Amino acid sequence: MTTASTASTATTATTVLSVDGLSVRFRMRDGAYIRAVSGATFELRAGECLALVGESGCGKSVLASALLGLLPGNAETAGAARLGETDLMTADEATLARTVRGRRIGLVPQSPAAHLTPVRTVRSQLAETLRKLTGAPRRGPRLVAAVEEAAARAAFPLDHLDRHPHELSGGLAQRAATALALVGDAPLLLADEPTTGLDRDLVERTVDELRRHIGTDRALLLITHDLAAAERIADRVAVMYASRVVELADAQDFFGTPGPRHPYARGLLNALPDREFTPIPGMPPELGALPEGCAFAARCARADETCARLPELAEGVACHHPVPAHESYESYESYESYEEATRA
Repeated sequence: MTTASTASTATTATTVLSVDGLSVRFRMRDGAYIRAVSGATFELRAGECLALVGESGCGKSVLASALLGLLPGNAETAGAARLGETDLMTADEATLARTVRGRRIGLVPQSPAAHLTPVRTVRSQLAETLRKLTGAPRRGPRLVAAVEEAAARAAFPLDHLDRHPHELSGGLAQRAATALALVGDAPLLLADEPTTGLDRDLVERTVDELRRHIGTDRALLLITHDLAAAERIADRVAVMYASRVVELADAQDFFGTPGPRHPYARGLLNALPDREFTPIPGMPPELGALPEGCAFAARCARADETCARLPELAEGVACHHPVPAHESYESYESYESYEEATRA
């Protein structure tokens, strides 16, 4: 693991993003609501990478869209998300478009093909972004050099710069989108599944480049289902389940010892081939029909009647029966025997 987390840096660094009670729900045509994000609260500091992980459909990408002001018209939000002095939840579209997107938040999108202009080459799109965000000249050798430097930062091959998006593989399209996101040197880089379609070597190169972007004065919010990528570069981990953040932990503790404290988070890790390779039983609940209590209770071996009440996030975990912090499953023969021994 190559994380660069230090306690002194975490406590003294400037807060880049502060999310407080952020909720998003969608009003459907029949008047019903779908709760996609419920009460998310976390901070992201300069020099830090926070990995937001969880199963597909848990609300990770909706949270990202909320931060960028890119939610559909039937979305309703509550809470706050402050980027410096700007509350992204109350900022108008003109402010978001003129001063936030690209300049203060760089986005590596989940679906690069939908974000690249199909009728323009990668070179022309990089050149336009450079001119808009950095004041680069409209033409000439300085612009050519700046475009090639921007491409190289994302490991995009220079001999493909004059190709159109439809001429690129999925991996190359992802690297082109990453290059565009890095152009403005924004204080916050939001990477939404940036390794989709990449082989393992390119996954590592891509996340390493994202990590290098942070430096000491920028922050990275990595939204991913790739736990290996998160382990490689994250300082902290936030786990989402059924619209809620259920665990916030230091990455070294999360991926090492004592490991995750929420049963769902521990189950995520133990589903990996290099661990227990044991899937979590059952399926997540529908966001339009979430239970009043713990949404994971129906899949949890530790659940009892107290789980009918919604657990609050306390000491980094939202669970009535969290795994004790001093316990480690590594001394047991299997995860199942550990669960049996430590069940409350």
